[in-house]
Amino acid sequence: MKTSIATVSISGDLREKLAAIAAAGFDGIEIFENDFLAFDGGPREVGRMVRDHGLEISLFQPFRDFEGLPEPHRSRAFDRAERKFDVMEELGTDLVLVCSNVSPAALGGIDRAAADLRELGERAARRNLRIGYEALAWGRHVNDHRDAWEIVRRADHANVGLIVDSFHTFARKIDPETIRSIPGDKIFFVQLADAPLIDMDLLYWSRHFRTMPGQGDLDVPAFARAVAATGYKGVWSLEIFNDQFRGGSPGTIAADGHRSLVALLDTVRRTEPEIAVDLDPMPAPIAVEGVEFIEFAANEAEAADLTSMLASMGFAHAGQHIAKDVQLYRNGGVNIVVNTEREGFAHSAYLMHGTCVCDIGLKVEDARATVERARALGAEPFEQPVGPGELKIPAIRGVGGGLMHFIDTKTELGRVWETEFTPVQTDAPDMGITHIDHIGQTMNYEELLTWLLFYTTLFDTQKTPMLDVVDPAGLVRSQVIENKAGSIRFTLNGADRSSTLAGHFISESFGSSVQHVAFASSDILRTAEALKSAGFTPLVISPNYFADIQARFGLEDAFVAQLQSANILYDRDEAGGEYFQLYSTLYGDGFFFEIVERRGGYNGYGAPNAQFRIAAQKRALRGKSIPAR
Repeated sequence: MKTSIATVSISGDLREKLAAIAAAGFDGIEIFENDFLAFDGGPREVGRMVRDHGLEISLFQPFRDFEGLPEPHRSRAFDRAERKFDVMEELGTDLVLVCSNVSPAALGGIDRAAADLRELGERAARRNLRIGYEALAWGRHVNDHRDAWEIVRRADHANVGLIVDSFHTFARKIDPETIRSIPGDKIFFVQLADAPLIDMDLLYWSRHFRTMPGQGDLDVPAFARAVAATGYKGVWSLEIFNDQFRGGSPGTIAADGHRSLVALLDTVRRTEPEIAVDLDPMPAPIAVEGVEFIEFAANEAEAADLTSMLASMGFAHAGQHIAKDVQLYRNGGVNIVVNTEREGFAHSAYLMHGTCVCDIGLKVEDARATVERARALGAEPFEQPVGPGELKIPAIRGVGGGLMHFIDTKTELGRVWETEFTPVQTDAPDMGITHIDHIGQTMNYEELLTWLLFYTTLFDTQKTPMLDVVDPAGLVRSQVIENKAGSIRFTLNGADRSSTLAGHFISESFGSSVQHVAFASSDILRTAEALKSAGFTPLVISPNYFADIQARFGLEDAFVAQLQSANILYDRDEAGGEYFQLYSTLYGDGFFFEIVERRGGYNGYGAPNAQFRIAAQKRALRGKSIPAR
């Protein structure tokens, strides 16, 4: 499989773009003409520079407003084409993208367009060059790949082929299955892009909101399957116009792009195994059975405060590591590890971020296969020396440079607690906490799409629609990654203002990290009562909130009184499912715990309650460093 990306897709000057694209593992590039024109060297120098990075120029683009013109515009178009051919020869590429005409001067007619492309093909053939014709979704006369194919078919020239682009197909609401009838050898190039579904002008949508496959709402896998079914053997390329990407890290965006292509074609071959896809084998998307542990990095003093808070939630000291200053705390099916070592990764995380979640352990079927898939998708594996009696647990880097370790039961990893920890005989009170319901990770907004892609390509998960969470100081964008069983749920919260609670957490913690962990309760009213007896201090919710939910949901007085007494927030979905939320006070500069109960199949996360929870939390932060606006 050959992969490519248009230089317009990422930020930086041409040299920076090439370095990022090569480092991400692409085979080639589409040179977008503006990047070439802005460069201060000639085409031969550009060609050498590309090849010095181990890349090839897969495509030169775009050549606009060519076909169907009256004279004298037609003659001038051919003159322009000859100049493009001169540049292509010096660059060292043989394929140019001709996009369908948008000029008001263009005349309609498939035969007229085919005749022009045939003549252009003749001229290209004399130089051993090729022409790829693409239907723009906003083309004046040709805006459908089916019409573009008919023009190419009638042109009937070996040097003239079709270029298909997933965005243009979906923008026109064209069934991608129509591509399957096109001969694969007449598809000269494939461009891929996703996008959120937004009802707006097609050109504006295209120029500002395209994303990598898997980051938007379009069925790009269906498009790719249809193309692959034709027998297409050429380059798979990304053409992304996105304002956020233009201001982002070239290396990160390029790595996201390569990951998206590998995952997309892996999906194609798994969905239709009879389609031949030239891609190295890798394990299937990983099914996650649950969260095995959460690990905090801390120093001794802060660890004492943290473990006191855990004790008030019923966590008992269950184990001492056999060789390190690492303690295990347990409640129900939840394992919390507190690491106060003075060396190693956890200590480095503490020095950088203060007390924080430095590691998430996930329970999977095959831990080593998980890391193998992660490697294939460009994730960074992690290893550090292990001592006598310790297990070598497969791991990768995750959000904010934190770790994700993987535990399975098919190997010795399934006995990690018995192997690495000496039991401490402390009885844990039954407070109704059963497991981890979800983990909330907070990041700068520009990182959100990166980590969404990370989770959805590595694990067997889906994403929910993006929501705007209202903070008194601005909006925080939130998107959930979850599996069908509900055994793994991550809420990704993207902040772009330090005055929001999420933004404050990022700035004070010096980077993206886990901001909250939500425990599931089998009976939250019973749990709240037990927590109160254990000295738990809940987040205090405004009385106005409870008067509102009573009126909104028609709740009984006694029930509302119970909720208010325990500071439990409430939500109900249209099907009658109910959700209960109880929050701890803030720990440090914005971390908190949550305890939830789901009833009647409720699958949400209490989004209507978020602004009231945030308002209460910000009241608790008054007098600290969070700005008022």
